[in-house]
Amino acid sequence: MLEKALQGSPKYWGWLAFLGLIIAAGGGVYMTQLQDGLQITGMNRDVSWGFYIAQFTYLVGVAASGVMVVLPYYFHHYKKYKKMVIMGEFMAIGAVVMCLGFIVVDIGQPQRMLNVMLHPTPNSILFWDMVVLNGYLFLNVIVGWMSLQSERTRIDPPKWLKYVIYTSIVWAFSIHTVTAFLYQGLPARHYWLTAILAARFLASAFCSGPAILLLVIMLVQKLTKFNPGEDAYKTLAKTITYAMCVNVFFFLLEVFTAAYSSIPGHMHSIAYLFVGSHGHTGMVPWMWSAAFMAILSLCLLIPPALRDNMKLLPWSLAILVAATWIDKGLGLLIGGFTPNMFEGVTEYWPTGKELMVSLAVYATGALVLTLLFKVATGIREETDNL
Repeated sequence: MLEKALQGSPKYWGWLAFLGLIIAAGGGVYMTQLQDGLQITGMNRDVSWGFYIAQFTYLVGVAASGVMVVLPYYFHHYKKYKKMVIMGEFMAIGAVVMCLGFIVVDIGQPQRMLNVMLHPTPNSILFWDMVVLNGYLFLNVIVGWMSLQSERTRIDPPKWLKYVIYTSIVWAFSIHTVTAFLYQGLPARHYWLTAILAARFLASAFCSGPAILLLVIMLVQKLTKFNPGEDAYKTLAKTITYAMCVNVFFFLLEVFTAAYSSIPGHMHSIAYLFVGSHGHTGMVPWMWSAAFMAILSLCLLIPPALRDNMKLLPWSLAILVAATWIDKGLGLLIGGFTPNMFEGVTEYWPTGKELMVSLAVYATGALVLTLLFKVATGIREETDNL
């Protein structure tokens, strides 16, 4: 089936070449990082995790979100998702590849990753995060490829595959739960020290991830003959709306707890993000923009007449993705480190080189996703013509 990825229009090859150029440029900057160290980033003593780990956190949610398509199709036999299932599984593969990429660029020397396997530490959450991420990647590769192969040959998949599918569904919840445990188990970071953080992670994942999946599928539909059906769009958009409502509600619970209890440690991070602290207001416009876009996305998605408008839906989803990315891909990490444990403020912002390396990781994921989607749509067109 891989031959399908080698067949395409000039636009397809131009897109691959464009992604290759970004990867090459970012790779050159990464070589500088390997030589000079993480000093090329904006990280410092007070903010020891930066843009790399923030993107890793966001993309774990994107990877886990594929379960919002897989679960209804396999557990509840919702046949309208039939054409979306493969796309959801391939989206998970691309997202996990980017997650692993951001871990590699964050740890400094990539050979350090071998220490996790050569010297396993089961008492460490990082060890289990490695296990669940690589396990989820392996499961989705098997399920996606075997499902596509059976569809191409018009032969039922092997019986053992359903057990792999059921395992992948449970596994999807575990990858973002374990990622949340990396944060919420740190007693010195009050913004993260909350039992509801894992639930917040899952809620944000189940709205932003499917939104990205829908946007990508809409783009694929414009460029190919692939069409999952309008009913599938409408149903998944409804799921996204419910998840976004829960996501906003969980965040408001955090705000209430911090404000009503008046516990300084819980209040300071939220205050820094939304009103600034000690004259530092770098995150304020970003967080208010995220709050405005979150409410706007709900105003566009909750009314059925607006949500079911296929011309308006892409804009609604894009606004939702932007809101959740600012909250989870910037605010969550920066807010957790600011103020520091001595109530001082050391503002963090990613450098140009840091952003270039990150862009290369995103381009790598986009390349993997493009090739997988090209294979999937090629098989779809082939079977539809039989």
